[in-house]
Amino acid sequence: MDYQNGIVEMLGEPDDLLARAADAIATVRRAGVHVGYVRVAFDDADFEAIPPTSRMGARVGTSAQAFHNDSPATAVHDRVAPEPGDIVVRKVRVGAFSTTDLDARLRERGIDTLILAGISTSGVVLSTVRDASDRDYRVLVLADAAADREPDIHAFLTQRIFPRQADVITVAELERLLSGGGTS
Repeated sequence: MDYQNGIVEMLGEPDDLLARAADAIATVRRAGVHVGYVRVAFDDADFEAIPPTSRMGARVGTSAQAFHNDSPATAVHDRVAPEPGDIVVRKVRVGAFSTTDLDARLRERGIDTLILAGISTSGVVLSTVRDASDRDYRVLVLADAAADREPDIHAFLTQRIFPRQADVITVAELERLLSGGGTS
């Protein structure tokens, strides 16, 4: 989630994270698992609809062109880009569900388990873990394929908060899990 050019660039040194995310995507593709992408991007009507009380709107409004749907900054990074048949949704809020048809698209495919990765742990990942759990999905978070500009917050969320509603695993554990070996 939110592995788009403009957000990836905010991390400074994203190469290792992108490599792990690409490995995770390749792993789930080999296992025949659906791959989905969530990206934040606004069209003109979305910008106009943001109420003045919105904190997200205040952040986005300062760099509206960078978050415009047509901006290269909102495209998913090439190293983890979608392929034909993948689920791709555009959102205008932090979480993956509230402003998208993602839930309906997952349910129509019979998907009941989500494997989450993204930028940032304290934003889209946190919001989506909570919402997905409330929607009764089984949730797995790939701790080493998610990142936050504040590593201490990433560690706190993945070690202390997410385990209340999700299984927190690594990309290496994902490979074992999908091949029937479970996690260690």
